[in-house]
Amino acid sequence: MAHEFKEISPNASAGAKVTNWFENRFPTAFDAYRVHMSEYYAPKNFNFWYVFGSLALVVLVIQIVTGIFLVMHYKPDAALAFASVEYIMRDVPWGWLIRYMHSTGASAFFIVVYLHMFRGLIYGSYRKPRELVWIFGCAIFLALMAEAFMGYLLPWGQMSYWGAQVIVNLFAAIPFVGPDLALLIRGDFVVGDATLNRFFSFHVIAVPLVLLGLVVAHLLALHDVGSNNPDGVEIKAPNAPKDAKGKPLDGVPFHPYYTVHDIFALSMFLMAFTAVVFFAPEFGGYFLEYNNFIPADPMVTPLHIAPVWYFTPFYSMLRAITSEMMYALIACVVAGALIGVVKGKLPGFLKAGVVVAALVAVVLMLSIDAKFWGVVVMGGAVIILFFLPWLDTCAVKSIRYRPTWHKYLYAVFVINFLILGYLGVQPPSPVGERVSQVGTLFYFGFFLLMPWWSSLGATKPVPDRVNFTAH
Repeated sequence: MAHEFKEISPNASAGAKVTNWFENRFPTAFDAYRVHMSEYYAPKNFNFWYVFGSLALVVLVIQIVTGIFLVMHYKPDAALAFASVEYIMRDVPWGWLIRYMHSTGASAFFIVVYLHMFRGLIYGSYRKPRELVWIFGCAIFLALMAEAFMGYLLPWGQMSYWGAQVIVNLFAAIPFVGPDLALLIRGDFVVGDATLNRFFSFHVIAVPLVLLGLVVAHLLALHDVGSNNPDGVEIKAPNAPKDAKGKPLDGVPFHPYYTVHDIFALSMFLMAFTAVVFFAPEFGGYFLEYNNFIPADPMVTPLHIAPVWYFTPFYSMLRAITSEMMYALIACVVAGALIGVVKGKLPGFLKAGVVVAALVAVVLMLSIDAKFWGVVVMGGAVIILFFLPWLDTCAVKSIRYRPTWHKYLYAVFVINFLILGYLGVQPPSPVGERVSQVGTLFYFGFFLLMPWWSSLGATKPVPDRVNFTAH
């Protein structure tokens, strides 16, 4: 069906005539603007926690733009990579600024994404009908980790080289296919020129394309079901109050209300971002490690190899899985199977299946090296997030209306995650190992026991309308 041209008054302003000209020739763009901005109704009680999604989108743009300029001068060659980064820093006009914006942007990306995910956790943004929004978000997080890991190798400094060496070698611990998989990832028998070229192509082309696709899917899925809010009240539900035009009374158009809201948050963010870029781009060695200003040398191993801070909680979990820890994990598997058989309301054949599965798991855990199970735990720590919509059985979404002790449990979870992150930066020690083992058990216990603990306690009554105070 042909699009009907909209007529406009000859006396209209020049701006209105130009807009009308474009709208008649590209109506899809204007329809998208209306659907996703001016006529997309978001709950009117958004708070501070709801700015991090927009900030993540801004940081993504910063990373893409600065990345394009860096690629103009970077050479993905083991003999030239480090020198090309130094050339960018010293000789390319404003090259130091572009490089520092990109390196600071990597850390900023993870900061805003972690805060964005925490908001989803406390307000139940993964609950029905937003399961797919959450899954796309977790997939973005996974792609972001791959992108950051591959980008970390490119400066070809000491920590780049040895960090990649350690992580890639972990894949060799996978039974049967491990050595071949590690060889495929490296492209050679050691981390070298072939590895650098592979990681460069994935970092610059493949993973960003996947990331952009997932971001679009995340936003489309969100706008199809509508945004959650701190009260967990569905403003677009069939029984929700609406005006004569069918617009939710508890919602406001995203533009201009939340675009202004997000622009203010963006201005605050950019002040902090530029302060780091200009005054502390290394951020005490956390954003840019000092060892990475030394060219990669396969003959000299740094005293302590650790990934960048945003990977360290998961690295701590990897290091926590020792031969001793395997016995604790076996005890957890046996206890879980016993509880499932004794307390679970399962048919007889399923109970038998649980027992058999537990026995197989115990045999595998005793026969396969602990290093492999460390890799499983590190990967499982991210993968388990995908199942969160089906693990949470609480009657209400938002932390506001859950039992008060839930808030303390979430606080302990955050503190535990931060401690794991700190320990991942530190050299291994007996005390650190024990603490990381307890922290790992708590991390997985938080999620695996969620079907049980999330249903305990009396919830508070959820209001029919959102709570909103003008400010």
